[in-house]
Amino acid sequence: MNAPVVLRLTAALALSATLAGGLSACAPLLLGGAVIGGGMVATDRRTTGIQIEDEAIELRAGSRVRELATLGKISITSYNRMVLLTGEVPGAAEKAQVEQAVARVENVRGVVNELVVAPNSAFSSRTADSSLATKVKLTLVDAKDVQANAYKVVAERRVIYLMGRVTEREANRGAELASQVSGVERVVKVFEIITEKDLATPSSSAPAPISTAASMPTR
Repeated sequence: MNAPVVLRLTAALALSATLAGGLSACAPLLLGGAVIGGGMVATDRRTTGIQIEDEAIELRAGSRVRELATLGKISITSYNRMVLLTGEVPGAAEKAQVEQAVARVENVRGVVNELVVAPNSAFSSRTADSSLATKVKLTLVDAKDVQANAYKVVAERRVIYLMGRVTEREANRGAELASQVSGVERVVKVFEIITEKDLATPSSSAPAPISTAASMPTR
């Protein structure tokens, strides 16, 4: 039996669907996140080419994971060619196999493996995670001192994962805001840290190093 892969809808994919006239309803993998407001492509800190490449990476990685036929529930999120793995797998061997398979996908420059060895989460838990991610995104939108579209938000088992090309201040502030949302148990930062000067320059073919995943508990 092929491995079930969690389907998630990302802003980038939603926008490409609009521009390309829509995607098939049977597409094998959708990407994480949601559109809040317009102009996502214009304000995304990745180049348009990198956004499209991230979509392609998620699709290729999803195909590799299905080929493994693990019984886990695995979510794949790519940002600036750095891949975050979340969800559950039956054992440590499967966790390592999934990471190795995704790391071999073309153009992937690194993998942050946050898979846990545990039974697959229930549908109600995934629905709650989706709601929690929306609350975090809205909190970022409401904040006056951060650019909400600079963050990609992934929710898994009440843990919030934050990705994006952000400054140190934005990384800390985004994590602080997310940690204050009711229901969030932990915030994990998976950022590419850039300087204030870098904000004026879109993502290039030689991106800055990805910061090591770090977590902070809610207050």
